[in-house]
Amino acid sequence: MIRKLNYRLLFAGVLLLAGVARQLAKEHRPTMLRPGLHLCAYVANAGDGTVTVVDLVRLAATATVPIGPGPSGLRAHPTRKEIWGVSSEDGYVWVLDAISNRVAARIPLGASPADRAAAPFALDFSPDGKRAYVAASGTSTLVAINCETRRLIARARTGRRPWLARVTPDGHMVLVPNRDDATLTLYQAATLAPIATIPVASRPEQVAVLPDSSAAFVSAAGANQVSVVDLERRVLLVNLPVAGTPGDLLLKPDGGELYVTAPQAHGVEIVNTWTNEVAESMVLGSEPFHGTLDADGRMLYVTDAAASRVMPVDMSVRQLQRPIPVGQRPGVSRFDPGEDLLLVVNEGSNDLAVVRVRTQTLITLIPVGKHPRDLAVKVF
Repeated sequence: MIRKLNYRLLFAGVLLLAGVARQLAKEHRPTMLRPGLHLCAYVANAGDGTVTVVDLVRLAATATVPIGPGPSGLRAHPTRKEIWGVSSEDGYVWVLDAISNRVAARIPLGASPADRAAAPFALDFSPDGKRAYVAASGTSTLVAINCETRRLIARARTGRRPWLARVTPDGHMVLVPNRDDATLTLYQAATLAPIATIPVASRPEQVAVLPDSSAAFVSAAGANQVSVVDLERRVLLVNLPVAGTPGDLLLKPDGGELYVTAPQAHGVEIVNTWTNEVAESMVLGSEPFHGTLDADGRMLYVTDAAASRVMPVDMSVRQLQRPIPVGQRPGVSRFDPGEDLLLVVNEGSNDLAVVRVRTQTLITLIPVGKHPRDLAVKVF
């Protein structure tokens, strides 16, 4: 009788463990991922010129791909099973095949394949994914690339030291902030013909564009300002003063508010985009710089590099929630497509933090390469 009871208890224990295992699998598996699909994070490691591929279902690094010096500007292609980025030091765009985890192409941006002076920092895609646009800071040029053939199809002159290329949501224009000229140049996306050059505040860097493509907001690292540009009339509307050097520009999906991280002021500035004025400020931490905003524009997650944590902020009520400890010197962060996971690269501890959004808790730290600085996420 005792033996039968022991067998029953053992059987019940096995069933209980199996149920726990299934629940844990559900917890780790993103809700949007159907069977047969893959979900991966791609981490650019500036210290060793590699990209680490992380399987977000297994929560483990599965490949390390040599890219070349200074990999940055990672973007998941919107329609192709590819990750794109740039080599800031060697002056080319690279394309990583997500199926094979191999570099499928390196596209030189200079006058010749041996020309390394281009110094690109970022890239952007047209809304249909057929073109990529890159500003070459070292050679003061803007280039357009056919994503299928991976060939340069247009080239234009910019101002001095263009920082990046930003495509407007309607796909009609490409905006380029020229850091050394304190200007924003507008180009036709189809031809790269220049449309207008508009003076903005000193050392413009980041650009955010309203969903209807009517206005752009440009951060000015040299003037502690954000410039507001009317893209329809092609004029500067105002230079808004912010507390310290602006960091990230995060626009609500409806375009109603712009959140500007301010590391020197230890917080975030809230810009009303209807009145073009700084409406509020919030103190968040020691050195808040990089931010990620969820799809409904309610939750803002800001990394604090000095305090090794992420600050969740409920922007609907302007309330800072319990900080989430992550690795050392956290920087760029991204959601997975279903916003089940928040991913954070930690440059100081050389790992990727995986945070469960629902519970706002750290799941794990996954080792990557040296000095990770950028991140992209792809489901395929």
